Amino acid sequence: MSLQVENLEHNMAKVTIEVEAAKLDDAIKQAFNKKKGQFNVPGFRKGKVPFQLIAKEYGVEIFYEDAANILIPDAYAEAMKDTDLEIVSRPEIDVTQLEKGKDFIFTATFALKPEVTLGDYKGIEVPKTRVTVKKDEIEEELKKVQEQNAREITIEDRAVKDGDILTIDYSGSVDGVKFEGGTAEDQTLVIGSGAFIPGFEEQLVGKNLNETADINVTFPEEYHAPDLAGKDAVFTVTVKAIKEKELPELDDEFAAEVSEFETLEDYKADIKEKIRDRKKEAANTERENKIVDAAVEAATMDIPEAMIEEQVQHEFAQRLSYQGLSMEQYLMFSGMDAQKFADDLKPQAVKRIETRLVLEAIAKAEDITASEEDFKAELEKMAGMYQMETEQLEKIIQGAQKDQMMDDIAVQKAVDFLVGEAK
Repeated sequence: MSLQVENLEHNMAKVTIEVEAAKLDDAIKQAFNKKKGQFNVPGFRKGKVPFQLIAKEYGVEIFYEDAANILIPDAYAEAMKDTDLEIVSRPEIDVTQLEKGKDFIFTATFALKPEVTLGDYKGIEVPKTRVTVKKDEIEEELKKVQEQNAREITIEDRAVKDGDILTIDYSGSVDGVKFEGGTAEDQTLVIGSGAFIPGFEEQLVGKNLNETADINVTFPEEYHAPDLAGKDAVFTVTVKAIKEKELPELDDEFAAEVSEFETLEDYKADIKEKIRDRKKEAANTERENKIVDAAVEAATMDIPEAMIEEQVQHEFAQRLSYQGLSMEQYLMFSGMDAQKFADDLKPQAVKRIETRLVLEAIAKAEDITASEEDFKAELEKMAGMYQMETEQLEKIIQGAQKDQMMDDIAVQKAVDFLVGEAK
């Protein structure tokens, strides 16, 4: 096997990989063995037709695609082992020669990690923020706890009002024809939440228990389903249950029930201290981010588009996993299409790449590395978080995972270095 590397513009590279003809022949035989049960030839039992007969009858080319798929992963991995290229995107593969009896040749084009030219990153001036806690912030926190400890009361003697929690059945139609996804039973809806199409919830105010009513709405012009966007629709809705929240009194008894304190005043004092701690942490994080942003702004680099696309895909998958949604569900709820979603994620992806590259460059310039002690300390934090034994976790995090974790620790130490040098 031979390898040729061609450096392209904007930190892209193309490698040409040539695999011996004998290996291609072996891969074609493997492809035949996978497919031979699919051929029916008179005089032969299924799966027993000789390769030469199939090749003569159908042409050996019918095995080329499978043979290429067999060869490429291992050939690419083996070729990359012999290079010191820092690849930061999935390769784009292009087969340039595939013919039995000849060497198999393909190219792989990918992004390389950009070089970073650092600007001034020491002595960055970002003033510290003075933290204060206002009375209304304490009251707002108390209100949240009050809401969390509210109980739901079933209502039977009045009409729906704002803030009520309803259980409804509904069936939607456009021009008298029901549409997919427009029907549901026992759906929970909080009036005023804005969870449904604009105008839907407002029209339920004043309706009574067990009442059925037609709700007229218009789908937004940018609605995710093109066949419904901008259309007038009618939802036939039945109110099956009405509930409202009953809030507990804010007194000493409430404080004793929801906290370790006996009086409301002591509980408020504790809330104030916790808010102060949160605001201090937020202020420190904000200052840290500004310092890092300044260091990134002072640096220059040429980020390849393929690297950005790779990061966008990562952000995409991460966003969906956090929310527990499929792609289709997210696009439906958000009213976006996939391209719009990717475009919205791009600035965030670029910033994340720039920040990581600059921090890695600073770590290299300042000889900042992660020690085994740093690794052990991070393992202990993770073990506490996941309720595992440190030794058990260490057995899991090895090889490439450990290397990545050590890199992450060094990057965080570079952040700490920047903050320590800032004014």
